[in-house]
This record gives sequence, structure tokens and C-alpha cells, in this order.
Amino acid sequence: MTIRERWEDIERRILSPQACLSVNSRGRERPEESCAIRTCFQRDRDRIIHCKSFRRLKYKTQVLLLPEGDHYRTRLTHTLEVSQIARSIARALALNEDLTEAIALGHDLGHTPFGHMGERVLDRLARENGLDGFHHAAQSLRVVDCLEKDGRGLNLTWEVRMGIIQHSKGQVDVRSGYELASPSSMEAWVVRVSDSLAYLNHDIDDALRAGLLDTDNLPDDMRALTEMANSKRINGMIVDVVENSTPEAVRFSGEMLEQIEKLRGFLYEHVYSRTNAIIEESRVEHVITALFERRMAKNGGSAREAVDMISGMTDRFALHLFQESFVPSPWPKPAP
Repeated sequence: MTIRERWEDIERRILSPQACLSVNSRGRERPEESCAIRTCFQRDRDRIIHCKSFRRLKYKTQVLLLPEGDHYRTRLTHTLEVSQIARSIARALALNEDLTEAIALGHDLGHTPFGHMGERVLDRLARENGLDGFHHAAQSLRVVDCLEKDGRGLNLTWEVRMGIIQHSKGQVDVRSGYELASPSSMEAWVVRVSDSLAYLNHDIDDALRAGLLDTDNLPDDMRALTEMANSKRINGMIVDVVENSTPEAVRFSGEMLEQIEKLRGFLYEHVYSRTNAIIEESRVEHVITALFERRMAKNGGSAREAVDMISGMTDRFALHLFQESFVPSPWPKPAP
């Protein structure tokens, strides 16, 4: 018996009947010989961690554009926090932790530079140029299927691929051809819940650090929530999910869900829609639109290729390319 087979046997003995067993995976689009050491989901996790798109998440915006401080979240640290939360929930529910982790690590690989500001701009440009639009979940699947490894893709298992595109609450265009309203596995449900849980909590933390929130001027219930330690908020939500999930769904209690929706609305009003964010959005739109039009002109009008290239850029590379392409350089160049 190989090490992988021993792990598969352990899964059969300790995981919930609702868990997705590695040995029952629907497999890969291109069949591969099994690894002697790792299960198929463990291999997928490793492939994602080692891919270029994962490394670029380090320099992609989460909420605050190009933050100067060392402690603000980026798209990479967000992904790691989602992974940690999802693994904790999956372990408590006796689900497949390796599958959960692989989905969590891959869920944002297709996100644009400049966060959701960049996503809105690229969605508009895609629609104006004959595509069905842009959504980071669908692009994340495209990254692992088509773009990584010089166009060969990562050849991930069906379960990880579906978890990636299903992480975003059914907001991806139905023309993708995939069922999005209900995740295809309990592990995918866990990542969907963990994504929301992670960003709601760390966005409070970052907003307080950046001075976007003033706790003295908040309603009592929001002040109590924002003054609570980040770890305590997260732990309370994780415990609520574990205690209220059923064999059919991973979910919060009604009371917790009401608090979460109130918190989400609060953040949209006081953080995501602040005046400084609106000012920056116009600049983001200018940068991405200019780069998109430049790329379209250079490659003969391929909107698909332009979308793929720009969505893969980091914030700093997009700004560098914009400056190199559109900002005049001093002449003569200064001596080194």
C-alpha cells in the first residue's frame, strides 16, 4: 500500500458521509498517473501554491489601493486567511480539508489589479468589445484551465475547478455553463462562507488602521463589533457555522446571518463607498482603459487576450506599464 493509498483509507474511516473523498474524485480533464505520496487534492493544492498567478496575488489590491503600511491585507494575505478559516471549518465538520484548502488557495487567482474597482472596469470593457463580461471567479477557472504553464493549465481535478468558480454566490454569468447557485460539494460551500467571513473581518481591521472608521461616531452595536478583537469576531462566526451547518448546507444561524448582512451594509456605506475610493476609481478606470485599448491596438483587436493579460497584472506592474507607455520620459535621461 502506498502512502497515498493509506491517506485515502484514512479519509474513508474518519471523514463525514458528506465529505468528498479523494478516491471518488471525478478526475482531471487530462488523465494522469496517480502520485505515490499525495492524494489528487493534495497535488492540486501544491500546483496552485507553486503557480505564477498565486505569487502575483502578493501585489494585488484587496481593499486599499497600494497601501503604504506593511500590515494591510493584499489579495494574497486575504487568500491565506480564507484558507485558514476554511480549513478550520472543514476539520470541525469532518470534511476533506485538502480539497477545501485547494479551492480556497485558487479562488482569487483571476482577480484583477486594483481590486473590485479594476474588476468593474474590466467587466465594462469586456462587454463593450464582444465578450460576455468579466468576473474574477470565472477568470480564476480560466487561469487554472488555460493560462497557467504557458497555456497548458494546471489540469486540476473537477472538484477543485468547480469549487473555484462556485465560490462567489452565483454571481458569475449563467452562460458559463456551470451550476453556480449551489456549490457542487460541501467543501466548496465551506470556501464560499469562509470568503465572506474573512473579508468582512479583515476589512474592518484595515479600515480602522487606515483611519476610515472612527469608532467614536459609530452606532453602539457597530462600535462594539469594531472594537472587538479580530480573532474573537472570526472565532465567533466559525463556531456559529459549525454549530448550525447541516448535511445539506454549510450555513450561519439566522441571528448571525442578520448581523453579517448588517455588517456588510455598514462596510459598503462607510468603507467601500467613501469619497476617496470614488476618486481613486476614476484613476483606476483611466489606467485600465488605456492599457486595454493599447493592448487591443497591438494584438489586432483580441479582447479575450487583452482581458487575460490585464487581469493577470499586479497593481504595480499595471502602473509601471501605464507610465512607460503614456507618461513622457525626461530627455536627456539623467546620469545614473
